[in-house]
Amino acid sequence: MKGFNIAENGGGSYRPLAILRWVMVIIFVSFGMQKFTLQSAQGIAQFISNSPFVSWLSVFGLRGEAYFLGVVEFVIAALLAAGSFSAVLSALGSFMGVVTFAVTWSFFFTTPGVVTWSLSTDPMAWNLTGEFLFKDIVLLCVCAVLFLASLPQSVVRLRTG
Repeated sequence: MKGFNIAENGGGSYRPLAILRWVMVIIFVSFGMQKFTLQSAQGIAQFISNSPFVSWLSVFGLRGEAYFLGVVEFVIAALLAAGSFSAVLSALGSFMGVVTFAVTWSFFFTTPGVVTWSLSTDPMAWNLTGEFLFKDIVLLCVCAVLFLASLPQSVVRLRTG
């Protein structure tokens, strides 16, 4: 584990954060690369058009909205990678990750047909798309942990200039 750099300091072991950070870098790079394919652009269109948060991306067209999101995901990956050396960049990248996954997870509720709510014995049933989106809560939590771990050091570094 000596090869992993971490920007966070404090009591206890912060080494597991390095593992989480680099896993998130890999995830954001792979998600970003996917956004540059037609198949991915077509796949995310239904989520974007129904979202109160990102429906404005449709001004860029089908491919443009996917390209925009891909670039954002590459930026987040770069900030998280640089965050292994800088707590401020770690906090910024992980916060952007939290926002990204919060918006993505909101698709679970804003995309028609993903979830069926009822008063039956199965009050919340979701289809494969819902299962795909539901896992993003874990990725949101990983980014939140990285953000909270880098925040104290970020504040100290910003105050000391």
